[in-house]
Amino acid sequence: MSEQNPAAPERAGHAALEDQIDQWRGYVRRRRAISAADVDEMEDHLRGQVADLTAGGLDDDEAFLVAVKRMGNLDDVSREFAREHSDRLWKQLVLVPEEPGDTSRWRELGVVLALAVASGIWVKILLDAAVGDDLVLVRNAVFAVLPFLAGYFVWKRRVPWRVSATLLAATAALALVVNLYPFEPGPHDEPGMTLFLAISHTPVVLWLLMGALYAGGAWRSGARRMDYVRFTGELIIYLALIQLGGGLLIGLTFGTLSLVGVDFEPFLADWLLPFAVPGALLVGAWLVEAKKNVVENIAPVLTRVFTPLTIVMLVALFVALLVNGPLTAVDRELLILMDAILVLVLFLLLYSISARDPLAPPGIFDWLQLVLVGAALAVDAVALTAMLTRIAEFGFTANKVAALGLNLVLLVHLGWAAWLALGFVRGHRTFGAIERWQTGYLPVYGIWAAIVVVAFGPLFAFA
Repeated sequence: MSEQNPAAPERAGHAALEDQIDQWRGYVRRRRAISAADVDEMEDHLRGQVADLTAGGLDDDEAFLVAVKRMGNLDDVSREFAREHSDRLWKQLVLVPEEPGDTSRWRELGVVLALAVASGIWVKILLDAAVGDDLVLVRNAVFAVLPFLAGYFVWKRRVPWRVSATLLAATAALALVVNLYPFEPGPHDEPGMTLFLAISHTPVVLWLLMGALYAGGAWRSGARRMDYVRFTGELIIYLALIQLGGGLLIGLTFGTLSLVGVDFEPFLADWLLPFAVPGALLVGAWLVEAKKNVVENIAPVLTRVFTPLTIVMLVALFVALLVNGPLTAVDRELLILMDAILVLVLFLLLYSISARDPLAPPGIFDWLQLVLVGAALAVDAVALTAMLTRIAEFGFTANKVAALGLNLVLLVHLGWAAWLALGFVRGHRTFGAIERWQTGYLPVYGIWAAIVVVAFGPLFAFA
């Protein structure tokens, strides 16, 4: 009894997995008269799914349940098995372990909370240092939060130290550019245009750099990039939910305390928000990681709701641009708004692709997405013509060049995606070509954002 065998839990887990697979195999043989060879082929597919899921961080039991659920999309018997054993799947949705010996999730939660507190302390220090100079906070807010999320990825993915050191050096270089460039202030002590562009594009660069950490250093892997796309979409939704719940809780607290004569605002501004904002980001990331592959992603489901609505919006915009006077009279901010619309279309496209079965034949939703991208390109062609005319008449400025550059990057991305999608729905290309294009093009956004941060200041005299 005094000797502990470290391999014993692993062997026990493997034995439990084999028992579950045997149970599934017996269920399939009983409910469907198929040959042993066919069952073997289905089992090979199931084991492959389990191996992929365990490599992604799930334990054997979670991986088996999710793999069976995925098999249900291909086989009626597996679907029925998953339905009858769904109670076991929902037991895996707990955030912390119920079994006494399982401490891995408690450890991960502790790491997340420690990083959240550390980030809050750093934000609080930054707030105190920025008294009388709000630009200090504006320049450095992103550097006070995202590095701690990067630390979580480094810890969870066991990222090699060379990759971590390289990305840390790149982050430090960005921080030096944003803080040491002699940017000219704008009116009323607001950031000048080049400073605003540097501040707004820095998070894009950092977020894409963190994708390498999320992928464990294997950023060249298209599958890992698509995982990061899924993670980003899910995180945005979790943050929105946390914000709604937190805002409601703060509002109730503020209202109750005000009725009894307690001023809650100083505590809210000085202590609660500095810890709540980075804490929400880190806890949201942990929730996404804890639930990934166990339940269906939310973001791809929402794309099926918003895709037809966005098509209607784009058609209305196209008609409005054509009938409402000369294109040269449109507002100069039109190109920026069109960039936002193209980004929305890109998100809808990415998250629907991330959830699609690559082996499934083209369907009506694939045609709907092709219509969506085509409508977006048509609207943008009209808006781009108008903005190029205005630029030719009034000249270039930093914000016009930044918006125009992003517009062209998005146009190339969506234009080629539309061409590939057309080939897919007509049966001339595989769906894998669409996936490879989407994930392979992502670094272009980081490169353009880095150009805006580093080069636009000197190019436009830091104004």
